Amino acid sequence: MEFIAHNLAPIMFAGLVVFLLMGFPVAFSLGACGLFFGLVGIELGVVPASLMQALPLRIFGIMKNDTLLAIPFFTLMGLILERSGMAEDLLDTIGQLFGPVRGGLAFAVIFVGALLAATTGVVAASVISMGLISLPIMLRYGYDRRIASGVIAASGTLAQIIPPSLVLIILADQLGKSVGDMYKGAFIPGFVLTAMYVLFIVLVAVFRPKWVPALPLEARSIREDDGRSGLTSLAVLTVICTSIAVLFGENYAQVLSALKGHEVASVATDETIVVSMSLGVGLAFVVAVINKVLRLNLLSRIAERVTFVLIPPLGLIFLVLGTIFLGIATPTEGGAMGALGAFAMAWARGRISMTLLKQALTSTTKLSCFVVFILIGSTVFSLTFQGVDGPVWVEHLLTGLPGGQIGFLIFVNLLIFVLAFFLDFFELSFIVVPLLAPVAEKLGIDLIWFGVLLGVNMQTSFMHPPFGFALFYLRSVAPLTEYIDKLTGKRIAPVTTGQIYWGAVPFVIIQIIMVALIIAFPGLVSGGLDKAPVQDYKNIQIEAAPTEEAADINTQELFGTPPASSASAASGPVPSDPLEAAAQQQN
Repeated sequence: MEFIAHNLAPIMFAGLVVFLLMGFPVAFSLGACGLFFGLVGIELGVVPASLMQALPLRIFGIMKNDTLLAIPFFTLMGLILERSGMAEDLLDTIGQLFGPVRGGLAFAVIFVGALLAATTGVVAASVISMGLISLPIMLRYGYDRRIASGVIAASGTLAQIIPPSLVLIILADQLGKSVGDMYKGAFIPGFVLTAMYVLFIVLVAVFRPKWVPALPLEARSIREDDGRSGLTSLAVLTVICTSIAVLFGENYAQVLSALKGHEVASVATDETIVVSMSLGVGLAFVVAVINKVLRLNLLSRIAERVTFVLIPPLGLIFLVLGTIFLGIATPTEGGAMGALGAFAMAWARGRISMTLLKQALTSTTKLSCFVVFILIGSTVFSLTFQGVDGPVWVEHLLTGLPGGQIGFLIFVNLLIFVLAFFLDFFELSFIVVPLLAPVAEKLGIDLIWFGVLLGVNMQTSFMHPPFGFALFYLRSVAPLTEYIDKLTGKRIAPVTTGQIYWGAVPFVIIQIIMVALIIAFPGLVSGGLDKAPVQDYKNIQIEAAPTEEAADINTQELFGTPPASSASAASGPVPSDPLEAAAQQQN
């Protein structure tokens, strides 16, 4: 019994692993493990019985947590957009835009995946939408099945790291940090990861062009009457709006200084990007509307189509992320505005119905209850784990690793990478992150940076063969048997599970490289944050020149002498030496 009492923390952790390996639901595994070992600890005298009285207060604290309200809002927004046909319109338009280029459909999938990630934040919605819409087209025109399935699954997982992300909300809550700061920290890494996906497709197009062929001429349906592509007017509009946006971004601090009436020295990178992008996008939309209303014929069909299809989701991004980054709205309020904006977009497209709304609300309720149940279970577990000094055991275990911060980060990332084979991101966030955060903070690691790093690493949990959820989502919509293509009449071979798994491997490697880049270049995360100047309070010197009156009062308090003015009036000049003045006063 003495051995059990001294080693209750590792035994409790091992018990949780056994529960999970038995296939017991995670939320109930956490709760049952916490209650069981809590009773054991009370019987052994390790855990005070009064500790369990804190459990109801903790559960009520979860229910009162405003931050968690962002989860149902962003989920509802994503599901409404996914069912409103926005993804279909985006993929069709961007596919036509990049069609003439080798790998054009893959570029379109990556671009739309990033756009859906910035508007929905739901991985399942992104992967299933793009799998249903783009995979048949990519198979129709001869794309390699591994590349097609890999790029769809990987682009869908961008919803995990690009704000607004449900994972970042959970990580911020578990780390005790602001969701807005977590979004700002993940802003640049999310788009760097997107650029790395694009670079991979470029390399494939160069060295294996047959794997990613361009669209044939007959498949490019958005063309001018004379057969031209119409890309020239789109390029001109893009260059003009981009140049104005960049010029505005470079002078954004001066614009803010003029508006606020005082000098603004610097502006956060994320705020500059969002505001400048919004200006450029808004300008393009105004030009397109004027051209269409006045029938000026300045823009081609592809230019008009791209503008009118891209502007609504980009406007929704500004409505959500822009208001959060500018400090106008909290993440919860931003999610509420995003859900309302998604509803308005679906209504404007004529796609909204009671059936769609009911399906979206049902799915949102299920996911929200799933998250809250896991959170309650993890709260029960963590309360007992703290009672048996589990955090101290974990701290001694991890702080003793060789290499200091770097050794800790390497071990943690390897641990997350291995656990991601068996646990999804919710389970990792609720079970592992609360154990790692105190150790990271004690080692001097910024928790926002640490949270973004873990978020990128957890992204691999969606892509791991054979348990990656994104791979399961894609498997559910990929063709299992041979079928006849409706447009071309060709026989299309099925996509095997092995092809989906092999297609995911290069993108998992890219995600691991991104983890290494964040460790090597921390500025990728901190570049988007507002950093206040660090004050060294140990070396602060306060220099004050006391006034003559204050000096006289201090002299009087110390030596019992009257102020200089009254002393000189009563008995002549006051001696300069305080000791001499005291002697004269005694005489």
